[in-house]
Amino acid sequence: MKDDLLLTHLRYLKLAYFREQHQTLAREAAEKNWTPLDFLGRLVEGEALQRQDHATQRRLQTARFPVIKSLEQFDWNWPKKINRTHVQHLFRLDFLKAKANVIFLGGAGLGKSHLATALAYHACLAGHTVLFTTAIDIVNTLTAAQAAHRLKAELKRYLTPSILLVDELGYLPIDKAGADLLFQVFSQRYETGSTLLTTNEAYKRWARIFNNDATLTSAVLDRLLHHAETVIIEGKSYRMKDQVEEP
Repeated sequence: MKDDLLLTHLRYLKLAYFREQHQTLAREAAEKNWTPLDFLGRLVEGEALQRQDHATQRRLQTARFPVIKSLEQFDWNWPKKINRTHVQHLFRLDFLKAKANVIFLGGAGLGKSHLATALAYHACLAGHTVLFTTAIDIVNTLTAAQAAHRLKAELKRYLTPSILLVDELGYLPIDKAGADLLFQVFSQRYETGSTLLTTNEAYKRWARIFNNDATLTSAVLDRLLHHAETVIIEGKSYRMKDQVEEP
């Protein structure tokens, strides 16, 4: 087969690695006396690895992480209280099989967002789809979508990923309409996907988050906590570390 015809077929089959590397590997195969199966195996392996890498990059782009964090970067010595074994166990990603949730609860500057982002990033590398957002961004986006009669389509963005990471729940007040919209997200993700949450509010004070609506708050907690693991972090803000350590 002439090379130009081969390239046409490879382009049609969308075998990019074959198209780019077959000549180089053919020369190496001749020099090293590879068998035809060895040559084919190297091409197939390269194609598979390249596709996996491209898929990972697409998932990371879609996840919209503001910054990339890893578990290795976390300073375990700073929080006054954190269950390190529990957190490390979460990185086995068993909670995803059960469509369970993970809630990081603690004061400002203790690394809740760091750990949640690191966990979602780890899941993304493992092949799971992720979307990073904040609670107030969900409310604002869905409020605008509702006004434009596009609520169902916009809701789908938050319901589709394997993991929805909702950062900063409770940091800003939410009105009744916003609380109802946020409830729709949590309710429709119940037992269909995992939600990661960071919050500075203990569960008993969540009514403050949801416009002091006790009924709605109870419904939210019921769905989020039915299948959930809570990571409690206590201590002083890491961002104030330098000031705290000054004599």
